[in-house]
Amino acid sequence: MKRPARPITGKYLMNAATFYLERYPSTAEGLRRVLNRRVAKARMTDAPVMEHVEQAIAEIVAKFVAAGVIDDKAFAQTKARALHRRGTSGRHTRQKLRLAGIDGETLDKAMAGLDQELDTDPRQREWKAATALARRRRLGPFRGKDRKNHRNRDLAIMARAGFDYDLARKVIDAVDADSLDEG
Repeated sequence: MKRPARPITGKYLMNAATFYLERYPSTAEGLRRVLNRRVAKARMTDAPVMEHVEQAIAEIVAKFVAAGVIDDKAFAQTKARALHRRGTSGRHTRQKLRLAGIDGETLDKAMAGLDQELDTDPRQREWKAATALARRRRLGPFRGKDRKNHRNRDLAIMARAGFDYDLARKVIDAVDADSLDEG
């Protein structure tokens, strides 16, 4: 037998937000989406939903922002740094942060902060990210055998990752891995 759906109350939303934030880092918009999904799910199962639920969600998000539990700037910088280390292009990093609910100004500051932290300019940052992706995925000079037969495939992987053709070609066609580090 299926358990009856729980009513959506202010206390329920606060507990759900606390539990979510204990497990996952989030933006204000991300938490708002999580709570709205809970409400939508409850409405689909005909569970009772409190009046003015959107206002209650806004107040809960504001409480967490005021308490410093949610910090969009710190989230953006941390996420940008992690994505860069994985070899994510600047284009994809911006896209992922926008999807997480980061506004344009905070996004620009996070990318500038990443450049300052790495002591690079955007072109060097892209080069380092492309090299990291090639290393992680074993593309181009990091491929053991049959490099020439996989060149087009490697270029396609770099293109899907958001790197422009010239940069991808330089990374994939590098003589060896040491020449990439000199970059």
